[in-house]
Amino acid sequence: MNNLISHSHIWATLKNHQKYLAPVQMQDLFALDEHRYENFSIEACNLLLDYSKNRLTKDTLHLLEQLAIKVKLEDWIKKLFNGELVNNTEHRAALHIALRNRSNTKISVNNKDIMPDVNKVLAKMRDFSNIVRDGKWLGYTGKPINTIVNIGIGGSDLGPAMVNRALRVYQHPSLQSHFVSNVDNSHLDDILQKINPETTLFIVASKTFTTQETLLNAQTARNWLIDKLGDDAAVAKHFVAVSTATQKVVEFGIDPANMFGFWDWVGGRYSLWSAIGLPIIVMIGMDQFEELLTGAHKLDQHFATAPLLENMPVLMGLIDVWYSSFFGTTSQAVLPYDYTLKLFPAYLQQLVMESLGKHVTRDGNSVDYATCPVVWGAPGNNGQHAFYQLLHQGTHIIPTDFIVAIESNKENNDNLSSAEHQNAVLSNALAQSHVLMMGRNLEKTKQSLIDMGIQGSDLTQQLPHRVFPGNQPSNTIVYKKLTPQVLGTLIALYEHKVFVQSVCWDINPFDQWGVELGKNVANTLLSELQTENNNTHDSSTNGLLNYIKVNRRDML
Repeated sequence: MNNLISHSHIWATLKNHQKYLAPVQMQDLFALDEHRYENFSIEACNLLLDYSKNRLTKDTLHLLEQLAIKVKLEDWIKKLFNGELVNNTEHRAALHIALRNRSNTKISVNNKDIMPDVNKVLAKMRDFSNIVRDGKWLGYTGKPINTIVNIGIGGSDLGPAMVNRALRVYQHPSLQSHFVSNVDNSHLDDILQKINPETTLFIVASKTFTTQETLLNAQTARNWLIDKLGDDAAVAKHFVAVSTATQKVVEFGIDPANMFGFWDWVGGRYSLWSAIGLPIIVMIGMDQFEELLTGAHKLDQHFATAPLLENMPVLMGLIDVWYSSFFGTTSQAVLPYDYTLKLFPAYLQQLVMESLGKHVTRDGNSVDYATCPVVWGAPGNNGQHAFYQLLHQGTHIIPTDFIVAIESNKENNDNLSSAEHQNAVLSNALAQSHVLMMGRNLEKTKQSLIDMGIQGSDLTQQLPHRVFPGNQPSNTIVYKKLTPQVLGTLIALYEHKVFVQSVCWDINPFDQWGVELGKNVANTLLSELQTENNNTHDSSTNGLLNYIKVNRRDML
């Protein structure tokens, strides 16, 4: 018997329902229901989700709810919050929700309450950040620290960098931060040329302290510091670690008292809430970081308790499943109309695609349905002058999330100017979602061109190029202002949306074996680049290796 969800009755019913809805125009759905916005929008935790501009009806939602019941979504949510081993391939819990458990209720792993350890690390980070922010952490030459450089990659970089960028108006006025992730030495070199070794503190983020890219960058930064300050002892004053590998940290020259740990139930892309968030805390302060945690915790509680069709991450997850698995969409755009969220699409790329980019079920069976879409995007209004053409007149259905702030969190002494800027942002965001849905048909386009004075052969030639098909689906997420609490809520919303999708598709969202394989092969190739050993790979890889080696010799 085939146990894939795609062989269930509800899946077949949804496929038939999609065939019925495929030709339906959303503007007709609005015409039939004057209360469609009210019926297809929800508020929770200071966020508004308008999902009315989607190719769905109440019947669609009912069927998606039946799918959620079939896959036992509510049971899986309980397993997540109860600390069960939902990461089955690594035999681990996934308890990022414990890191922001502001209610401090008991959460157990292997019959042990983990909250005392979580609170202990949070207290240590508060003490450390206070010392740095108060100018009491002195470098090797006695000068206070004013620059933080975070060295990490993946979740150790994307999350903290995104949050620091988003909350920069809350940052300490005397501190600056930089993030190094790319192993290309130009990334680190660009930053080292800007900073003063006497006043810089490096945070090295690597759980095992063996991540190739992170350790190479850290070693280069270490050598630079020693060269500039002239003493190995300077390392202990200018480096701290977020890691669990005490011996390796000590060998590097970092005082173990300045090592901040976390746990194997914290996945990299869910780790900004842990000690990986240390650069966030140093920059915005522990009180604001706790507000970030509070926002996420409120969304956690909503996710854990709200009925399925009154549950914001559940709705978003089910709608994404609807498009990926039944409409066959292959990408999703995320368009924040809040420039502080410039890095949010990049952050979501890891969260979504590293979690859902899987081709087998939890039991190891190959799926026969589409799963993860490609996630991409950029801040509005910039994207409007780049790729929106594809959204409006391309051949793909691309579900889109518009993320909209009512107010900018950038203070402006000129209130009139500030209002003008924000009104321009808001009008463009609303216009784009409207036009994506409504489009402009042949008749209206023709009349518009005639009104512009275009007639005859010019009218005939231009007419097909000026038609907009419309019927492109979108969600719009609105909040008043991007505070730390609102940002925490927004991040948690997408985390839980991903979990909903994973349950519907019966895949494990918490491992990343594709990433691990790439690392292993890279280590093999690294040694071969450094020697004259014969290559034993495919002809393309061998050819490229040999080409690089020959040209290196010619360049000497």
